[in-house]
Amino acid sequence: MGRGIKVVALAGGVGGAKLADGLAQVLPPEQITIIVNTADDFTHLGLKISPDLDTVCYTLAGLANPETGWGRRDETWNVFQALQRLGMADWFHLGDSDLATHISRTTWLGEGRKLSEVTDELCRIWGVRVRVLPMSDDSIQTWVYTNEGDLVFQEYFVHRQCQPMVKGFRFEGSESAKPAPGVLEAIDTCDAVVICPSNPWVSIDPILSIVGIKQAIVNHLVVAISPIIGDKTIKGPAAKMFSELGIQPSALAVAQHYLGLINTIFIDQSDIGMKEEVESLGVRTFLTNILMYDPLERGRLAREVLEYILSLRGA
Repeated sequence: MGRGIKVVALAGGVGGAKLADGLAQVLPPEQITIIVNTADDFTHLGLKISPDLDTVCYTLAGLANPETGWGRRDETWNVFQALQRLGMADWFHLGDSDLATHISRTTWLGEGRKLSEVTDELCRIWGVRVRVLPMSDDSIQTWVYTNEGDLVFQEYFVHRQCQPMVKGFRFEGSESAKPAPGVLEAIDTCDAVVICPSNPWVSIDPILSIVGIKQAIVNHLVVAISPIIGDKTIKGPAAKMFSELGIQPSALAVAQHYLGLINTIFIDQSDIGMKEEVESLGVRTFLTNILMYDPLERGRLAREVLEYILSLRGA
């Protein structure tokens, strides 16, 4: 369908993984690159864990748990249950198959491989044919400023279940981090950048915080898909974050967040009342059903995004 068009997608979390999977359905693998947030990465029980990379790769490989969108399908929990009995930290759930991923990643990183190389190897083993790149091989860490102090992201997100009130964010290490090999080249040679329906604050902003990435994107056609319908997030804490930062959560708020970067935002047809106000910002809107309940819906939305991009190129 793509007729030679090259797309770069920025992704993190379940929503980003779903659209990445949809794009992989409608584009040949050599025409798509997925750049994934790694500021959620952390070390737990001595293991190097990359939650967003794993969610994206598991989804593309058909290995993701269809009920949660994260973790592995048909998972077992023998090691985790044994760890619980031993009194080890149990706030971050690790299934047996998932543990194999983290053990392998930790081993390979310890041998001197880069995260991008490890991701390539995992994708090869799992049969993922599209190119998946971490945003950087360097360590970047999202910190969440809250009313209960500064919390590293997984402490806020998983251990504290997003309960503390958000006051702001910082991406420690981003000022000196470099884009992973292939990131800037993929952006430079693409026809369009798609910002997946991921959390703008903690999935997309970390990618854009790395020196060189946002600057490379600015001169391209950039299409965003809103992760918010009405005043609610499709999945995750984005709406809560907007509210606690004093911003009414909406597709309009997402458009304002990306103002100066995006050309178009896909919003849900139920948000038609926001169309005029969004377009008054100088951002085009595309109304559709942005929910992706199953793989067919992922492909349908990705096809609409691609057809829109092709229409602007006069293809």
